[in-house]
Amino acid sequence: LFSTGAADTCQVTVTQPRFQEADYSMHTVFLTCSFSASGCSSSPPQVLWFRFLTNEHEDLCTPGCTDHQKYKVHFLSENNISLQINDLTVDDNAVYICGIAFSDSSSPRSKQTGDGTVLTKTAEKQHSNGKLIMIIASSLLFLYSTTVFTFFVVYKKISSGRKIFQAIAQELQKQRYTEHCRQPDDLEDDIVYQNR
Repeated sequence: LFSTGAADTCQVTVTQPRFQEADYSMHTVFLTCSFSASGCSSSPPQVLWFRFLTNEHEDLCTPGCTDHQKYKVHFLSENNISLQINDLTVDDNAVYICGIAFSDSSSPRSKQTGDGTVLTKTAEKQHSNGKLIMIIASSLLFLYSTTVFTFFVVYKKISSGRKIFQAIAQELQKQRYTEHCRQPDDLEDDIVYQNR
C-alpha cells in the first residue's frame, strides 16, 4: 500500500495475441493474457474477461465467471493468465478482452485492458470463411481498442469489476453508434489503411 501523500505511480501494461483459430473439431480453447505492473501494490490485481459479439458486449468473468462450466480463469504464472472456454462452438466467435485492475490504486494507468483476441472457430463445412471472419473481426477490434483504453484513463477510480465493464459497454455503444453513422467510403478507407 502507498503511504499518505506518496505519488501513486502504478502502471499496468496488458498484452494478448491478436488472433486465435480453433479447428471445428476442438471443444476447449485457452486464450492467453499477460501483464506487467510497475509501482503497484503487492496485492494481486483483479483479472477480468469480457467479449464483443456482433451486436452486444458480454461480461464473462468480472472477476467471478458468470458460467463456471463454460469459463475458467487460470493463473499460469504471476503475470500470465488464461481463459478456458469449454463446449466451444461457432457461437463463441468473438473478440475477447482481458482486463487487469489494481483497484487499490488511483493511478489512471492502474486499470488497463489488452487489445483483444479474435477467436475464430470454423464450422465443419466452412473452413474457407475463417479468414474472412478474422479480417472483419480485426477491423472491429481496431475500433474498440481506443475506446477501451480511454475508459480506463477516465474512470480510474472505479474498483468494482462489474461496474468497470458496464461503463465500458456504455462507452462502446456510443463508439459503435458513431461508427455506424459514418459513410461506407470512410469505413473502406479505414480498412485499406489498416491493411497497408
